[in-house]
Amino acid sequence: MKKVIAITLILGLIFCLNLPQNADAELSLRVASYWRKLKENLVQCELCPRKCVIAPNQRGLCTARINRGGTLYTLAYGNPVSLAIDPIEKKPFFHVAPGEPIFSLAVAGCNMRCLFCQNWQISQSKPDETVNYNMPPQAVVDTAIKNKCKFIAFTYTEPTIFYEYMLDIAKIAKASGLKNTMHSCGYINPKPLEELLKYMDAVNIDLKSFDDKFYNKMAMMAQVGPVLETIKTIKKNGVWLELTNLIIPGENDSPEQIRRMCLWIKENLGDDVPLHFSRFIPTFKLTNLPPTPIEKLEEAQKIAKEAGLKYVYIGNVPGHAGENTYCPHCGRVVVSRLGYEIRELNIKNGKCGFCGEKIAGLWENG
Repeated sequence: MKKVIAITLILGLIFCLNLPQNADAELSLRVASYWRKLKENLVQCELCPRKCVIAPNQRGLCTARINRGGTLYTLAYGNPVSLAIDPIEKKPFFHVAPGEPIFSLAVAGCNMRCLFCQNWQISQSKPDETVNYNMPPQAVVDTAIKNKCKFIAFTYTEPTIFYEYMLDIAKIAKASGLKNTMHSCGYINPKPLEELLKYMDAVNIDLKSFDDKFYNKMAMMAQVGPVLETIKTIKKNGVWLELTNLIIPGENDSPEQIRRMCLWIKENLGDDVPLHFSRFIPTFKLTNLPPTPIEKLEEAQKIAKEAGLKYVYIGNVPGHAGENTYCPHCGRVVVSRLGYEIRELNIKNGKCGFCGEKIAGLWENG
């Protein structure tokens, strides 16, 4: 079987942690969490809203969970396909420890099949079809500490599909004084989410659209409702939350839909949840579409601010003023950014360095 090799790019450079990868390693099966037995050795996964019913020797849609003899196992434990040290802004987190390095990892697979996925080479692969690192949870934490990273990010693919691995890493990291973050599509059921959030410090959720038709078409018959419930649960549990909306020309860029989304955010989450409008770049199965016009991103930012949101960003447009954080009271730049680089930081003790207004976020790097 041909193996997929993942190469992580950071700021245009190939980054290597000098850790061994093994193309022929046999994956060890581990009993999965959140599932139930059905008749005739069928099982039903209860980790995400898809609730896949899986026959013997078959997998769920995520490809990372397999039924062997009437027991559900995970293939996504201790075998990350991608490891890197990123700037925290890449996740993107704009209100968490600016400029801090973050240890990032992913296992192959995803419980969505987004036609526009930028990491499709690994998200659309099976954990046993990729060249992986052999890293049990303690080794992940040790490597992060060795590389002077105070944060770990579960990212690149969908962290939900390597839930058991992520949870065990997060527990050890928390006990070791590190902070845990994830970038997720938010397609996870409430019970496993509540358990995970006990160990999470910050989460960025891709709110891909405010329309079921988009999720049905672009993400393999998914729905927006469970994502909205995930977002509300994160906020309710006091975990720092940021949202990302990738604007795709002609698909989810209508001003009316964006306005409804922003009003929902204001009403259900408050006005201080950062919202990132990200520029679409043609990739995977949507290479026929053009990049998002910058004017469309600026229009979305204007709509969000008119809806009352305080912190609205334009992403994937390095050098745009929409990358900066502005004080909602005095209007001065409190964090100046150029791509992932922090050019200026005017926040002191979580407040604007000019007028003293509180700036929502996790600003301490320690």
